[in-house]
Amino acid sequence: MIDSEITFRKLEVFLVFMEKLNIARTAEQLGLSSVSVHRALHSLEEGLRCPLFIHRGRNLLPLPAADTLQQHAIQVIEQMALGIQAAQRTAGFGEKRIRLGTLYSLTLETIPRLIMGLKIRRPSLELELIMGSNETLLSRLAAQQLDAILISTSDSFIDEQLYENLPLFKDDIYLAVPADSALVTEGTVDLRDFRQQKFVSLAEGFATYHGFQEAFQIAGFEPDIVTQVNDIFSMLSLVQAGVGCTLIPGRMKGVYADTVKLLPLAEPYQMRQTIALVFARSRERDPNLLALAAESRMYARSHPQKNG
Repeated sequence: MIDSEITFRKLEVFLVFMEKLNIARTAEQLGLSSVSVHRALHSLEEGLRCPLFIHRGRNLLPLPAADTLQQHAIQVIEQMALGIQAAQRTAGFGEKRIRLGTLYSLTLETIPRLIMGLKIRRPSLELELIMGSNETLLSRLAAQQLDAILISTSDSFIDEQLYENLPLFKDDIYLAVPADSALVTEGTVDLRDFRQQKFVSLAEGFATYHGFQEAFQIAGFEPDIVTQVNDIFSMLSLVQAGVGCTLIPGRMKGVYADTVKLLPLAEPYQMRQTIALVFARSRERDPNLLALAAESRMYARSHPQKNG
């Protein structure tokens, strides 16, 4: 059993001393005091239960035991360094690639802005973009299949002991109807007036799904959902085609701007999504994630509130 006095740090001090054979120069290279170097060498001898050096005046001279330990300590430190690097690569730490999960709706403006800024900060970084629902992205982040995700945190539980949660902006929810529809009106709309209308929605697990259900509970009726889809662009295409109405975040206003009209909801139904960057706290010092977080903070400062 290895004595607790024998540590990697003390072995590193020992190896530098064996190269310099001078306590002051060893202390200078390691940024330590001479007393700390002397103490480390002495406690290493105690842990080994055998002498490594003899005193000649003010100097420490290595014994044969020190030469033997040096040979093995070099291998131990090199192997441990390789092990640390391998573990970091397995965890995705410091790779030249980052796997970023995002909602489909954020690919219009938010994702391009973040990617441009990230490439300026880390030009050699490759970015793999994976799109999905809130639920899917959270699950893949937990399974370490993604390095970071951009999601709506309004309806999702984020364990802040495990994850960093960096808000980027807030976005209001609107009722989307065909632009040429008789349903288009000035001012806010009351969902109770749409009891006879057909609706399309995102599938369960998507950011807008929970709010969709909650809004109609407040309105007091079950909407007639003719179909559910797995991406927000398909849902807007169905609205454009007159298949049904839907609830949608304001950031989608630019899509089909001439054919789909976004109507503000009356006060009882008003909802707001918080879009945030989420990643594991255990990786908060990863240089790639530090760069992504810095770029996200810049984006947040330029978008204090995003109401459509």
